[in-house]
Amino acid sequence: MSGAAHVRRVRALHQRKHREAEGAFLVQGRKLVRELLASPMELLNLYATEAAAAELAVGRVRVLPAHDLERMGTFEHGNEVVAVVRKPSPAKCEMPEMNGFVLAADDVADPGNLGTLLRIADWFGASQLWCSAESVEVWNPKCVQASMGSIFRVPVTYGNLAGALAGAAQCGVRVYKAEAAGGDVFKEQLKRPAVLVLGSESHGLSQAVREGPGQSIAIPAFGGAESLNVAAAAAALCMEFARQGRSLDKGQV
Repeated sequence: MSGAAHVRRVRALHQRKHREAEGAFLVQGRKLVRELLASPMELLNLYATEAAAAELAVGRVRVLPAHDLERMGTFEHGNEVVAVVRKPSPAKCEMPEMNGFVLAADDVADPGNLGTLLRIADWFGASQLWCSAESVEVWNPKCVQASMGSIFRVPVTYGNLAGALAGAAQCGVRVYKAEAAGGDVFKEQLKRPAVLVLGSESHGLSQAVREGPGQSIAIPAFGGAESLNVAAAAAALCMEFARQGRSLDKGQV
């Protein structure tokens, strides 16, 4: 395959339909590619400038001119390393263990937000990220980049989120739904195992999730902002889960 053909193939993976047809996605930048190489995911092709290839010190790399890498990558500038990776088999929805929790995304549309939710899930030790079928594709290049490598560690599932939450409740898993009208999270006793559900940026939780089982919780406002970004809300709520879990471990109230 010629260099131009490689460029065309990689550029096609900027689009979801080609990612689905090829069963592949892109990982870009030196840091994320290093994390990729340390993960069990299957590397199909690796392209880099001469300087980036020397730093990575990987045998399976095709060195290309900088102008070809700029055409391949999705960054505005500074495209030095682009990897083509095989998509893993779809993860199955699994209930959290006794002291564990799962983060869930209900129709989250922005790839940067979903990637950040993955990073938050990874930081706070969530076992999975459950996504509604309408949520943005996790293999979107912006989502992969925003995850900062967490995409290699946190399994992501897609499907009927309302049904999964109902099943979780039947199994004794606590379902907590982030809603503006919910109870003050700082006054609630958060129990595990649990699923924490975040809604879309524009419309909040879907009707099916709102009407399903679970307890609504909210972050109280101390200033004048109208709302929080979904990722900022997730971080604040996960912090309270972590704080309460640590207090219980130490026997504190």
